[in-house]
Amino acid sequence: MLLTALALFLQTAPSPGEEPVDPYEIKDSNAGATPFSGTGMLEAFGGKEGIRRIVDRFVDANLADEEIGEIFAGHDQVRLRRTLFEQFCYILNGGCRYTGRDMKSSHKDLGTQHADMNRLVENLQAAMATEGVPFAAQNRFLAKLAPMKRDVVER
Repeated sequence: MLLTALALFLQTAPSPGEEPVDPYEIKDSNAGATPFSGTGMLEAFGGKEGIRRIVDRFVDANLADEEIGEIFAGHDQVRLRRTLFEQFCYILNGGCRYTGRDMKSSHKDLGTQHADMNRLVENLQAAMATEGVPFAAQNRFLAKLAPMKRDVVER
């Protein structure tokens, strides 16, 4: 019991440089999708290190993007990178727990439109392609993420 509590604390403790947030219930279902079974998808993404590189490229691309960069400006980039990594790792069955908020509350009041979401997907596809993720694996992953659109797009 003590080891479980310690593990949960270490997993949910903010990363250095991460801004504090209001308390919320931490649960894997907040990730918005169930994990793939087996290790095939995780391997297609290059394991945890591949996921980390994809997340970093993805976040960097979104910040630099003239069309959607303003959505990400002013947000805690440390937390964004950490929770995206956890989300992707959890969904790809990499043995990670997701400690972020649910999709609806974490995207509330961002004003995300359908065109913004399409651009975001393009940036994710580019990050996955740069990492060498096979096209079929990219599509399987995007299919897991697609239902989240209704919780992310506000107008």
